[in-house]
Amino acid sequence: MLFNSRFIIKLDIPIYEILKFTQMKKLILLLTFSFGISVFSQIKVLKNETLVEIGKDNSVGLFKKDDKFTINYQDLNTSNLNTFRSFSFLDVNGDVEGLYKLITDGFLDQPTGNITLELPNDIIELHYEKNYGQPTVQFIQYINKNRKYVGKSQFLNKKQVDKIFGIGTSRSALYKAVAKNNLTPVNPMPASETSKPAATKGKKSKK
Repeated sequence: MLFNSRFIIKLDIPIYEILKFTQMKKLILLLTFSFGISVFSQIKVLKNETLVEIGKDNSVGLFKKDDKFTINYQDLNTSNLNTFRSFSFLDVNGDVEGLYKLITDGFLDQPTGNITLELPNDIIELHYEKNYGQPTVQFIQYINKNRKYVGKSQFLNKKQVDKIFGIGTSRSALYKAVAKNNLTPVNPMPASETSKPAATKGKKSKK
């Protein structure tokens, strides 16, 4: 009884205040827990979309995802050599094979100026120069079609371009398959020939 009386004497706070404080503490803990759940519920797990590599040489590579093709390159137009840029386009009507042909035709007949290509998000120029007597090409990218922001790839020769586009490998079929589906038969049989009845052998006509 003495212990209890001492305890009661030291306790100056009324009992309803203690209960009120306990309820507030529980409410704060509940709000903190609810806030923690709401924060973590905003985190979404993104799908790891892997790109299929068509080909690569040094710092320039061609990659594919569905019908979208992307060329990645190290930007030599910046002081930071760790800057990598890219530009993308869809292979709608054999555009990848068309780009390869356009580049390699420039090796055979070098244009007097840059060849300008307009992509959905960027403007790309094919810049040709001879290095050590060998024709080479460089990608010049005007990022977001703004000529203030320019990226430049390394110069590439014919052998390097072939490697990037996967020429001579099975990877080239990833974009050449579109062109194969559009092939037409060679020397089709005339319609007049198909209407003739098939000849029969071993039977003689009756007189």
